[in-house]
Amino acid sequence: MKPFLQLAQALTPEGAELTLHAHDTHFYLRVNRQPLMGTNASESEKVLAQLACERLCNKADTRVLIGGLGFGFTLRRVLELVGAAACVQVAELLPEVVTWNREFLSAVNGLLLADSRVEVFVEDVFQVISRAPAAHYDAILLDVDNGPIAMVQDGNARLYQAQGFDAITRALKPGGRVTFWSASTDHAFAKRLGKAGFKVETVAAKAYAQAKRRSHTIFVADRKN
Repeated sequence: MKPFLQLAQALTPEGAELTLHAHDTHFYLRVNRQPLMGTNASESEKVLAQLACERLCNKADTRVLIGGLGFGFTLRRVLELVGAAACVQVAELLPEVVTWNREFLSAVNGLLLADSRVEVFVEDVFQVISRAPAAHYDAILLDVDNGPIAMVQDGNARLYQAQGFDAITRALKPGGRVTFWSASTDHAFAKRLGKAGFKVETVAAKAYAQAKRRSHTIFVADRKN
């Protein structure tokens, strides 16, 4: 039986322990010993990207912002969908996650960080959104924490409230789209998005391609013109 190896660890700004593990051919992130994500369950991250960028395939000078690097599966799918002239920014709060992708996960998706279309910000995605010029992004993708119910950083909650909605609306182009990843459905969150002026769709997604049920949720919200 192959061992479950701990490769690295780090502390979040709020003091939670984040650890990177390897088992067999897969990698896993844990927060305070609780599972956060694994390379064996990346399907919903790809769906997050597909729903955000499917309309941008033939659009020139596309600008996309991804909140949360994770293991890079969302980034990979975005780069597959957008054109050669696109600008894809990734905001990742923890520098260790960026380093681990480059050092331990180069064979997974780590090499994507060297793509000329990619720009990485090691900071809170809310700050990146807040300072963006008005009507700057065609799409914003948020795979932050565990969705509307924060698991790692309490400060992430503002992304799912009026303060975050206002900043996202301002940063999106008219007709632009924001997609939110969530570990579970959240009818109250969808209702808040609608009240904030977005056209909202809730899409169920599988954790992995062969899963029998769709356990995760993607909230798709379009800024009205």
